[in-house]
Amino acid sequence: MQIIFYLLIFAYINHYEMAFNDFYSNKIILAPMVRMNTLPFRLIALEQGADIVYSEEIIDHKLLRCQRRYNELLDVIEYIDKTDGNVIFQTCSKEKGKVILQIGTSCADRAARVASIMQQDVAGIDINMGCPKHFSVSGGMGAALLSNKETAQKIIQNVKKSVSIPVTCKIRVLGTIEETISFCKLMEESGVSAIAIHGRTIKERPHNQNRDSYIEAIAKELSVPVIANGGSNDIESYEDIIKFRKVTNCSSVMVARSAQYNCSVFNKDTHLELDDMIKLYLKYAIDYDNFFSNTKYCIQSMLRELQDTRRGKQFLETATVEQISEIWNMSDYYHEKKQEMKTKLSQLKEENVAGHQAKKLKIENDTSTLDAIFIRNNYQNQDDLPKSVLLRFSKKNKMPTPKYETRNSEKLFQATVLVDGKKYASTRWVKNKKFAEQEAALVCLCFLKVYDENEMRRKGLITS
Repeated sequence: MQIIFYLLIFAYINHYEMAFNDFYSNKIILAPMVRMNTLPFRLIALEQGADIVYSEEIIDHKLLRCQRRYNELLDVIEYIDKTDGNVIFQTCSKEKGKVILQIGTSCADRAARVASIMQQDVAGIDINMGCPKHFSVSGGMGAALLSNKETAQKIIQNVKKSVSIPVTCKIRVLGTIEETISFCKLMEESGVSAIAIHGRTIKERPHNQNRDSYIEAIAKELSVPVIANGGSNDIESYEDIIKFRKVTNCSSVMVARSAQYNCSVFNKDTHLELDDMIKLYLKYAIDYDNFFSNTKYCIQSMLRELQDTRRGKQFLETATVEQISEIWNMSDYYHEKKQEMKTKLSQLKEENVAGHQAKKLKIENDTSTLDAIFIRNNYQNQDDLPKSVLLRFSKKNKMPTPKYETRNSEKLFQATVLVDGKKYASTRWVKNKKFAEQEAALVCLCFLKVYDENEMRRKGLITS
């Protein structure tokens, strides 16, 4: 019986490994590029024919201090940095099942934590083991992992254990074919579903010849799909991508700079002029309210030497997306979309206010309430959290242990805490059960005079 059980488990794992291998076979992929691979650019790559798109590299520390939220206005999932409110990662239904998150990391535990959090919104996790930039290598990330095999192996193993989606790595070739094959085999043994290989060493740059023969030799030695990368010098069309795959004899091809200049390189039927590509990108940037600085950077990367033209110089003077829209004759689209967003925002506010008022009426009459807000970053230590403070206060005053009762409605939560026979609650409904309990504790501490209510109001933590 036990043997049958293990055989079933093995068959189950083998089935998913084969599915993961298929996911990375016969694909044309948008390679990760810092600042470039935000949502608007990934969407035009998919629209033009890319099968899979990678995010830009995002450092594990950044993702761990993010809060996930659904942005109803834009219909996207966002990961927001709780320290400054910046959007670190954004995705939508149009790229579901096709977007790979690339993580910059030097720590197996951090990488695993990030992967387990993010797996609900991405199709796969990639570990950056090829970035040669100083900021990455000096932090033990990127190409530094090529010379730190033990850490690289542990990262893959830990991430693999923490998720149910494919895990891959992207590397650069080492000094010799033998060294590179040895490293790749170690990653294969560690559990990667595919390996992307840039055919240049850490010290080599785009003007150096891509080592296609290295990639071909590695592909013959591995059983997992190998994704060829680094051939942009010879890629100007879809046909060139296919040639690159044949030359390297790889499962798939990953394209960076050629796509950066014009994403219609993925299009096997039509080559779009640069102006048309910029308009397409700008449309998505407007649709998803992309940051101006990122929008300008991406268009600037597409323009390259055309920045010295009259239009290019006019573009460099812009300070808003609206001004960029004027240059490419998209002012009407920009204003129409902004009006749509304004109308939708007003509707959402009305719905939220109505829902909020209706929910307020459900709070029992014997419950003391305030409109309290719990912001996790305001508390340095676990002992400083409202629930911890309330528990200590209750013990000190020989009161019964606080009891929390949490209700949920339409994926929102509200908590009530019972302390010494009295009930306390925040009138807010939040998307996090633990936060709802912290808010109830915060309200209780104000009524018990442990917290100064006026001080809480000054800090914006009490708004009623």
